[in-house]
Amino acid sequence: MSAGHWDYEPFWKEVIDQIKHEITEQEFIMWFRNIEYHASDESQIILNVPSSFYKDQVTKRYLSLLENKLYDLSGNKIKIGFNIQLKVHEKSKKEKKEEPAPVQKKTVRTHPQLNKDYNFECFVIGENNSFAANAAIAIAKNPGTAYNPCLIYGGVGLGKTHLIQAIGNAAYSEFPHLKIVYVTAETFTNEFILSIKEKAAHKFKNKYRKVDVLLIDDIHFLPGKVETQEELFHTFNALYDANKQMVFTCDRPVSELKSLSDRLRSRFERGLNVDLQPPNYETRIAILKQKIETKKVAIPDEVIELICKNVTTNVRDLEKALTKLIAYADLVNKKITIDIAQRQLKDFFTHPQYKNITLALIQKAVADYFGISSNDLKCKKRTKAIAFPRQVAMFISREITEFSTTEVGLDFGGRDHTTVMHACQKIENRMKTDPTLEPTVQHLIKTIKTQNTSG
Repeated sequence: MSAGHWDYEPFWKEVIDQIKHEITEQEFIMWFRNIEYHASDESQIILNVPSSFYKDQVTKRYLSLLENKLYDLSGNKIKIGFNIQLKVHEKSKKEKKEEPAPVQKKTVRTHPQLNKDYNFECFVIGENNSFAANAAIAIAKNPGTAYNPCLIYGGVGLGKTHLIQAIGNAAYSEFPHLKIVYVTAETFTNEFILSIKEKAAHKFKNKYRKVDVLLIDDIHFLPGKVETQEELFHTFNALYDANKQMVFTCDRPVSELKSLSDRLRSRFERGLNVDLQPPNYETRIAILKQKIETKKVAIPDEVIELICKNVTTNVRDLEKALTKLIAYADLVNKKITIDIAQRQLKDFFTHPQYKNITLALIQKAVADYFGISSNDLKCKKRTKAIAFPRQVAMFISREITEFSTTEVGLDFGGRDHTTVMHACQKIENRMKTDPTLEPTVQHLIKTIKTQNTSG
């Protein structure tokens, strides 16, 4: 194809200019900065994109919008086609002579504490995580000014560590002068204990209070560690007053963390709190396709769909299922088929960890024990004969399942998550003063687990 007589490049530039003002800056950077105009003919524009994954995502998200804009501007029905071309490779020949060595180095800078594979380019954005991902991109571009502090929370395997390290990798690459420290809350605690033991508190303080970007993973490890919380509180204040960026991750909202000091909790809640939800079906498909492209293996679409329909929990479980399939295919030297996938992944599709204890089972066991019905636990009645068993059932639900307070509240008659939190706190407090309550709760938990196993 030749750009020749049919040169639609001016129209494409105008479309890009319009798009830039209609979507967020982060979204534009994520999906449009790597698209380049290539050529056009009478009815089509060809664009260069860096991968087939990129092509699939842009097609799904923006193709109809782009083609409609082209029609509005040109009066012609212009289709968009894609040419997959590795952008870095394409440019390397031209830039080898033109670009000075320091610029070349900038692209390969790797932070010693961070996994280089945890970057924004391979983080698949869907409805479940777009707010958190876009916030993370904004933080990496302007550390200390955008969304400070930031708390990213969500369940296991949803991408918290990926996002927090992607912030560090992007900021480290963009701002070489910044001092960036990544640490887990457990390591932070261990280093603090060691500093006390070795009488080197000043070294510890210097390490963490003189950084430009502090990234602390898994703060749900902190509750109950009073002195560590106290130290982190002072570190937080020092960095916040100096406009230094802080990002934390947690497996739940900080409001649900037990034994966390109120003043530290208020610090975590001071800035932006964003959550990661399990990916929806479309996002799971996109994630697997990206992983498959990276690993350069051939897996039929029907197998990808089979995995995504059955593994709905988190990204980590999707990766585990894919890894098992690829390993099997390599070891027995067979192509992956739908039959092989069903046989090899049957354990993933009926994983006891995610399909074991239901809220309905808990409600029935508690209701039977207290001589009421499961419906009583869901109704609006607040009499003591019903309110107390309801609180016990909510407490047990939070203790032995992964359901969030929001999910528990919805299943108990559409109650608010704060009601569930209040119920759990009430039972916890009462167990401290009523010696008969904890044995009762433990008896109910044992009953529930036994019924679940026999069922």
